[in-house]
Amino acid sequence: MAHIIAITNQKGGVGKTTTAVNLAACLSALRQGVLLVDLDPQGNATMGCGIDKHTVSATSYDVLMGEATLSDALQWVEKAQMRLLPANGDLTAAEVNLLQIDQAPNRLRDALAPVVWNFDVILIDCPPSLNMLTVNALTAAQSVIIPVQCEYYALEGLSALLDTIEKVRKSTNPSLRIEGVLRTMFDPRNRLANDVSAQIAAHFGATVFETLIPRNVRLAEAPSYGLPIIHYDDSSRGAQSYRDLAKEVRKRLRRSGAVKNGAGE
Repeated sequence: MAHIIAITNQKGGVGKTTTAVNLAACLSALRQGVLLVDLDPQGNATMGCGIDKHTVSATSYDVLMGEATLSDALQWVEKAQMRLLPANGDLTAAEVNLLQIDQAPNRLRDALAPVVWNFDVILIDCPPSLNMLTVNALTAAQSVIIPVQCEYYALEGLSALLDTIEKVRKSTNPSLRIEGVLRTMFDPRNRLANDVSAQIAAHFGATVFETLIPRNVRLAEAPSYGLPIIHYDDSSRGAQSYRDLAKEVRKRLRRSGAVKNGAGE
């Protein structure tokens, strides 16, 4: 049965989609069956996987609205050998439309239910806001990865996210937990980055991943080619970091019995 992880931070530009796409590809490379759910109306995770968001016949919006089944909407990402539920601008209407639907926070969880036995890990790329789409992701997930950039104001706004996670626990998903806090955009030559990294580690303790995601030109270039970093430049520091993160995530999930053993030790 799949372990479902929401990747979220309401602050934009923290490497959320970069993490969703590249963690998904690296977990797939470790022989995990992976589904990546794009729940961001920008559709950047979809484009980053090489799928044209403008030409897909069905998206996460159609699935949430009950206008398409999940199997109708899933796309195969050939390079990464994983499945993708794509998104595009249609998803902007979901916030209003979901408010008019009974059991709105459960729509994504219910849509994923028929396929949870088909995958080992399901990753959800959330929008950069605390709206009904994010609530759907948190209701469907067993755990949350929070990317936090190693820059000024890194911790700003995180209290609102933690409050939302706690409200979801109390209302729709009591087993939801924080899988880990991920430090992104780290430059070891930068004193501020080192200071912020230390602050994050001190604030969140053992939940912080050991892996740090660096500022890396090749990592920034990869989405424009529609490729995860390991399929764009596997020798880059960005690729190695996401490979390390995938191993760390898998280790945590194994410890909880959430995923099977795979290759790539």
